[in-house]
Amino acid sequence: MQRKTLPAVLVVEDEALVRMDAADMIRDAGFRTYEASSADEAILLMDQHADIGILFTDIDMPGSMDGLKLAAYVRDRWPPVVIIVASGAVGIDAATLPGGSMFFPKPYPTSRISQTLRQISDRYA
Repeated sequence: MQRKTLPAVLVVEDEALVRMDAADMIRDAGFRTYEASSADEAILLMDQHADIGILFTDIDMPGSMDGLKLAAYVRDRWPPVVIIVASGAVGIDAATLPGGSMFFPKPYPTSRISQTLRQISDRYA
């Protein structure tokens, strides 16, 4: 049986160095990545790249919507996309995230993100 191709990951983070670190970590886990600095840019990339199957987003960002609104928009428009939200914001609970989303507080341990990505990739085996 042939292994399915892993989905690409869209990293959405307005701080360039944090975005680059996250994208490197995700690439090291074996995933293709796209990078966006705002929700608006992320939506354009989602429209252009059908291979994006995972959204990895921060909450606090400039633009027309924050990461929580982006996550809700993606859940409504692209329901199969796996959503991972990472933020230093406090008071985030499951009720504020779209159904099936995951939350990691910043600073997040790279090993936990890598483990989560491996679990997601197992679905594509």
